[in-house]
Amino acid sequence: MKSLLRAALINSFSLYVLSQILSGVRVSGGLSTYILAGVVLAVIYKILKPVLNIISLPLNIITLGATSFLINIALFYIATSIIPGISITAFTLNGFSFAGFVIPTMHLNTFFAYAAAALAQSVLVSFISWLRK
Repeated sequence: MKSLLRAALINSFSLYVLSQILSGVRVSGGLSTYILAGVVLAVIYKILKPVLNIISLPLNIITLGATSFLINIALFYIATSIIPGISITAFTLNGFSFAGFVIPTMHLNTFFAYAAAALAQSVLVSFISWLRK
């Protein structure tokens, strides 16, 4: 119970940060929507993700882990479709350069917006969990 509550709080906070970073992620409804989203994401990632990872293990081995990323996108899509206050739409990612690395301006359609949001959310959750330890 304690780990589920911790995961819900971490997911809620990461979703808040994600909505501030990515312009395509919109959360309406205030604090209750963030808390509900955190609980739904925690339950989905704690229950459904291990089952899907076991089912897709042979395909995950063949694709060297790419299937796991697609599972994360699908689970994030399921969570956003369950919660009515969260919407992810196509957006333009502003380019930037740092230390000689240049990322150009890109327009992301809805699928790639979900992929970017799922990737950013998983990175944020991992970073927050790392900070907590």
